[in-house]
Amino acid sequence: MTKQVQQLDRVIIRFAGDSGDGMQLTGDRFTSETAEFGNDLSTLPNFPAEIRAPAGTLPGVSSFQLHFADHDILTPGDAPNVLVAMNPAALKANLGDLPRGADIIANTDEFTKRNLQKVGYESNPLEDDSLAEWRVHPVPLTALTVKALEGFDLSKKDAERSKNMFALGLLSWLYHRPTEATIKFLEGKFAKKPDIAKANIAAFQAGWNYGETTESFSVSYEIKPAPLPPGVYRNISGNQALAYGLIAASVQAKLPLFLGSYPITPASDILHELSKHKRFGIRTFQAEDEIAGVGAALGAAFGGALGVTTTSGPGVALKAETVGLAVTTELPLIIVDVQRAGPSTGMPTKTEQTDLLMAMYGRNGESPLPIVAPSTPSDCFDTAIEAARLAVKYRTPVMLLSDGYLANGSEPWKVPGKAELPDISTEFATEPNGEDGATFLPFKRDTETLARPWAIPGTAGLEHRIGGIEKADGTGNISYDPDNHDRMVRLRQAKIDGIAQDIPPLAVDDPDGDARVLVIGWGSTYGPIAAAVRRIRKSGGKVAQAHLRHLNPLPANTGEVLRSYDKVLLPEINLGQLALLLRARFLVDIISYNRVRGLPFKAEELAGVIQDVIDSD
Repeated sequence: MTKQVQQLDRVIIRFAGDSGDGMQLTGDRFTSETAEFGNDLSTLPNFPAEIRAPAGTLPGVSSFQLHFADHDILTPGDAPNVLVAMNPAALKANLGDLPRGADIIANTDEFTKRNLQKVGYESNPLEDDSLAEWRVHPVPLTALTVKALEGFDLSKKDAERSKNMFALGLLSWLYHRPTEATIKFLEGKFAKKPDIAKANIAAFQAGWNYGETTESFSVSYEIKPAPLPPGVYRNISGNQALAYGLIAASVQAKLPLFLGSYPITPASDILHELSKHKRFGIRTFQAEDEIAGVGAALGAAFGGALGVTTTSGPGVALKAETVGLAVTTELPLIIVDVQRAGPSTGMPTKTEQTDLLMAMYGRNGESPLPIVAPSTPSDCFDTAIEAARLAVKYRTPVMLLSDGYLANGSEPWKVPGKAELPDISTEFATEPNGEDGATFLPFKRDTETLARPWAIPGTAGLEHRIGGIEKADGTGNISYDPDNHDRMVRLRQAKIDGIAQDIPPLAVDDPDGDARVLVIGWGSTYGPIAAAVRRIRKSGGKVAQAHLRHLNPLPANTGEVLRSYDKVLLPEINLGQLALLLRARFLVDIISYNRVRGLPFKAEELAGVIQDVIDSD
C-alpha cells in the first residue's frame, strides 16, 4: 500500500502515560532522533515528584512534549498537535491542552472499566463520541507489543513494559525519524541484559512496521531539517550544558573543579554529569546535607580550587550562612540554584523563578554578590563560564539562577571550539605585598577590581587569618572597630557594583527603533517572550525586547533603556520580584505580568498581554 507523505513546517508531540510507562525515555529518544535528523527543537518534560504515584491516576501522569521544525523555534510549543495517550489518565490530564482537530493516538488496551473509573470517566471516551472534535487513532499498543515479543523468553508483564518502544517506533515511522541511533542506544543501555535489549529493539521495529502496514495511518509526515550555521551540533539539556560549562570554566581558569553537593530535584543531574568527568581533574563530593556541601565547596575555594555547590530553592536557604562566610572571606564560590516551585518542599519537579529576592537578600548582614541567569538550555553553558569568570576575578561568591524548565528542557547546541572560550585564568599570591616587602596583607585590594589576593594555604610567608568575624582593612586581623566595619561593608558593596563596568550593556531588539512598548525579562522566560514578540511583529505591531543575564549588578545602561520607552512590560514566573527591584532602583512604573503555575509561559498568552499593553494607549 502506497502511503501519502505530507510536508509540514513544524509539529508538537506530547507523549503521556503513567509514571511507569517510560514517557521520559520515549520522549528523550524521539528528541535524539530529531536532533540527529537536523530539525530545530525544544522540549518540555513534565513529570510528578512522587517516585511512583498510584498507577492509572491523574497524579501519576508523566508527559514529554517536543516541538520540532524546519526553522528556528524558541519554545516547546503552546499546544500539542499530537497526543500519545497510554491510558485514560493521560488522556484526561492532557485533553484540555489539545486544540480541536489534533490527533490522539490512544492505547486502547488500557481503557478498561477499572482504569476509566479511576479518573472519573463514566463511559469509554474512545467509544462514546465525546472525542468527535479530534482525530482519534485507537491502537492496541500493549497487545501488539506482547504479540511482537512472543518469541522471547519474557513474561507477559515484562513484554508489556516495552510498549513505550512500540509507540516510539510508530511515531518514528509517522514522522520519518532516523532509527539507527535508537537501536544503538538500546544495545548500550541493556548491554548486560542482551535479551532485554533484543526485546526492546524488536518492539521498536514492530511499531515502525505497524505504521508502515496498517490502514489506521494513511499519511506520514516529513519536516525538513532546519538551516543552521555550519558547525558541530548536539542536543543538550540545561543541566548538561551547565555541567559542561563548569568543566570548560575549570579548564579556562586553570583551576581544579570541586563540586560539593547534596542531591535535590531538579539540580541532581549536574552532580551526576560532573561525576563522569574525573579525567578533567574534577572532584565531586556527595555531602550528607546542604550545609556540608557548600562548606566543602568553600573549603576547596580556600585551598585554590574552583569551588561549586548545586541545589534548588530550599537548599539555598540552608546554605545561606556559609554563602555569607564566602562574602566576608571574599573567596570565589559558585552557587547554582536550579529553581523549583515553592515555598518549602513545594512542587519539586515544577518550574518557577521565585528565588531572585532570596539570591539578592537571603543572607544576614550586608552581603552582596553577583547574580546571573541563563535564558535557554544551551545558554547554561555560557552562563556557567561567566559565573566562574566573575567569581575568580572579583573573589566573590556568585549565584547562578537556572530553573526546572531550563534544567530538563533541551535544544540543539553548537559546540564551541576551545579558541572561542574566554581565558579566565587568575594568579595566586606568591610573595608578600606589604610596603616593607616582608608582610602579607590578605585584604589589600586590586585598585581596579577591589579584589583581594588569593593565597593558597601553606604558602611560606603568606600565612593569614580567615573566618567569619569582621576583618581589619588590609591586614585581615579581627576587628570590632565601627569605622572599619563601615568601610569593609562599603568596599564589599563597591566591588560588586563595579562589575557593572565589566559586563555588556543591556541589548535591545527594536528593529525600526520606533517601538513605544518594551518587553523585558530574565531567565527562562526568554523563549516565550521572544516567540510572543515575533507574533506581534508578524501581525504588524511594534514592540521592543530586552533580556537580562546579569541581575546583580544590572548592566550600566539598564535605567537608560527602561526610560526610553513609554511602557515597560515584565513577565515573570513569580509575583513580581524583578519588577520590585527595577521600580525601586529606577523609579520606572513597570507593568508586571505574573503567573505561578509550575509551568512556563505560553507564547500565545504573552502575545495577548503584549497586544493589550500596546492597545491601552
